[in-house]
Amino acid sequence: MTRSEQLFARAQELIPGGVNSPVRACRSVGAEPLFITEAKGATLTSAEGEDFVDFVLSWGPMLLGHQHPAVQEAILKAVEKGASFGAPCEDEINLAEEIVDALPGVEMVRMVNSGTEATMSALRVARAFTGRSKVLKFVGCYHGHCDSFLASAGSGVATLSIPGTPGVPEEMVAQTLLAPYNDLEAVKKQFEAAGDDIAAVFVEPVAGNMGLVPPGEGFLKGLRQLCDEYGALLVFDEVITGFRVAYVGAQGRYSVTPDLTCMGKIIGGGMPVGAYGGRGDVMQRIAPCGDVYQAGTLAGNPVAMAAGVATLRTLKEQDYGLLEFRTKQFAEALADILRGKGLPVRLNQVASLFTLFFTENEVTDFDSAATADSDLYARFWGGMRRKGIYLAPSGFECAFTSFAHTEEDFEKALDAAKELRF
Repeated sequence: MTRSEQLFARAQELIPGGVNSPVRACRSVGAEPLFITEAKGATLTSAEGEDFVDFVLSWGPMLLGHQHPAVQEAILKAVEKGASFGAPCEDEINLAEEIVDALPGVEMVRMVNSGTEATMSALRVARAFTGRSKVLKFVGCYHGHCDSFLASAGSGVATLSIPGTPGVPEEMVAQTLLAPYNDLEAVKKQFEAAGDDIAAVFVEPVAGNMGLVPPGEGFLKGLRQLCDEYGALLVFDEVITGFRVAYVGAQGRYSVTPDLTCMGKIIGGGMPVGAYGGRGDVMQRIAPCGDVYQAGTLAGNPVAMAAGVATLRTLKEQDYGLLEFRTKQFAEALADILRGKGLPVRLNQVASLFTLFFTENEVTDFDSAATADSDLYARFWGGMRRKGIYLAPSGFECAFTSFAHTEEDFEKALDAAKELRF
């Protein structure tokens, strides 16, 4: 029995399913998880002492790679002064300034502890600001595990084939309207039927929880126009895309400004942190400035804030265009190798994210993503892991590259794919 297998056996006695986030259990790929002991650059080291090229990157936020010197130094300096204050610190302001300066739709920002906290808080303030109760989301998009968003969520729920949302009252789900991603006509019909009751439209501007699905031409601008027409707020969930698809986020890349923006771990250099921000008049409804209550003892944690400031200031100086070019070359080469083996492969790629769907169909929404062959993905994933390549254990997730990935890392992954047998 390997060290990871031993640890997983212990974990299952103490932790539901042996993991603290469901997809990590690797059930959809017919395997058990690796336990990780160390990460540096683009490399993970398992409990067995084996090194893996990391294309998961803590599910996205490690855009600078693991243990980037500037971020590591900031964390160590901060923790020497105290791990938690439960009181304001200067780096809260410094990080807020970096976010507001970078993202076109953010005039004020509130720090929280996770992406889920960010989205559920944004929904609360959107409902208060508009005086409406319904929220429109897209099938397959995941906005955290808040009750209102667990109607037809993506990635984890889809991976585990959970058919509904046990534990969520029907009256909560009844407030959630659904439309297929990239289907502007379906959104129009929802607004025509219930426009006076829709507080907000929540969308991943580049979907990342049904695999990577880019927005179609005019989709985001169409959402902006409909929200303006009906008086609803447009909320971009940039937990995955923020500071990754561009330093200015998806909103800057696609020139569509949302009313509210939700952010996640990347703004803390991978530390457990999130934030939501947006128009000043909306954000000023939040207590203690306004009447919408939201709080968190660990919000604005000094270590996470220091890591975030160092991360964003370093990212500001990086060549995003070069990383996108390198990622595109690598992803296309990987897809070509697999196609050369007679496999049906559809590649979706934006900036430093990509997904290989094992299907002949164009993937533009959750239904088309679901046509991908999950058994083929499991065999691909297992073969790559055996050759030292660490990919997400679900075909409904993205692969991520970082500024730390070298050409040798990419070549190792391509060589591994060449050796696969299906």
